Amino acid sequence: RYEEREDFAVVMQPFFRNTLLPLDSNGKPDLSFFAADCFHFSVRGYAEMAMALWNNMLEPVGEKQTYNNFTHDRSKLKCPNPEKPFLSTLRNSGFRNSDLNLEKTEPSVPYWAVIVAAVAGVLAGSL
Repeated sequence: RYEEREDFAVVMQPFFRNTLLPLDSNGKPDLSFFAADCFHFSVRGYAEMAMALWNNMLEPVGEKQTYNNFTHDRSKLKCPNPEKPFLSTLRNSGFRNSDLNLEKTEPSVPYWAVIVAAVAGVLAGSL
C-alpha cells in the first residue's frame, strides 16, 4: 500500500519474533527483566527491547535480527554510518529496482473463506 511513496514507509521490525525468556545463572527465568506483575517489562527489560528495536530499524530489510539475546551489553547498540545514514526501508535496502511487483493484486484468500473458517472454528470449539 505504501511501497510507491517516497515520503513514507512501513517496515516490520521482527526483533521479538524468536526471543526466548532470559535466564539467570541458575537456569531460571531472570525476573530482573520483568516488573512486579511478572508480565510487563522492568526498566532493564524495556532498555533491552529499545536497543533491539533501534538495531532492527538500522538493519536492511531481509537482514533483520529476529531475536533478542538479553545480554545487557551497550556495545551491541548499532549506529548510523556514512554508508547507511538512514533507517532501513524496503527502498533503501536495495529492493527499489528489484522485481518486486507493486501493482495491486487479488488477495490469495477470498474474504468469505475467512468468515467461513471463523464460524467453523467457533462451532467446532463449541462442540
